[in-house]
Amino acid sequence: MSSTTDAIALPVAETLPPRNTAWRRFRRHRLAMLGAIIIAILLFGSVAGPYLIPYNDTHIDIMQRFAPPFSGAHVLGTDELGRDMLARLMMGGRISLAVGFAAMAISMVIGISVGAIAGYYGGAVGAALMRFVDAVLCFPTIFLLLALAALVEPGVGSITLLIAATAWMDVARIVEAQIRALRERDFATAAEALGASDGYIVFRELVPNAVAPIVVSATLNVAKAILLESYVSFLGYGIQPPVASWGNMLNNAQIYLTSAPWLAILPGLLITLAVTSFNFLGDGLRDALDPRMDSH
Repeated sequence: MSSTTDAIALPVAETLPPRNTAWRRFRRHRLAMLGAIIIAILLFGSVAGPYLIPYNDTHIDIMQRFAPPFSGAHVLGTDELGRDMLARLMMGGRISLAVGFAAMAISMVIGISVGAIAGYYGGAVGAALMRFVDAVLCFPTIFLLLALAALVEPGVGSITLLIAATAWMDVARIVEAQIRALRERDFATAAEALGASDGYIVFRELVPNAVAPIVVSATLNVAKAILLESYVSFLGYGIQPPVASWGNMLNNAQIYLTSAPWLAILPGLLITLAVTSFNFLGDGLRDALDPRMDSH
């Protein structure tokens, strides 16, 4: 997966657009609006959906094995054990989206902290931190994640932490560049002259003024985390059955591609929709928060 650093960096020398202007720009971005609607539907289906259908995601009905979609009581058919596919997709979405949001939150905390410290102090401290970031970025993310996953017991918590550990570096680079540009601004110099502590200046003055690229990076990191969870679970190192995730549903469906293709098509489609929608949302936020965009 390519770095998102260049795609979301915003200029820091200009103020952010007013809230109404940003919202108007976002609404004009049709793909971003579509992405936001799809994300809302996926979240509702994952959180509330399992309570609205009569089937449990772990209920086994041997007599209904491999029922195709729209052929009976099971709207999206059943899997190799007769479990309802709609129920499993909803529960799988709950796990995959939860991992995505949790990994994003953890990676943002790490990335913002490292980037803010490196950008504010600069010098040897900043150089050492950013060279460490560059060194970690030299390793392909998926291979690094698989290597770490092979060393721990697979589970929701461990996979979330591993994904976060491999997803914070781009955030650190973005934040470091923003803080380095902001630290010489008048408001930061005034806070320092008034005797404010370094922690106050960094996290109360500088980081809030770099919120635009941070928000965009957070959105794109959710998509990245969902995709990484799918990769790892598909390869058998991630979420383990009977707990469902979109990734391990794809893994289980491999041997049924010709006889029951819906077992792979449905979770694959949801992964594609989720990742694409978050990317569209990130593009829309980038355009809406970019002070260079025409406000008319």
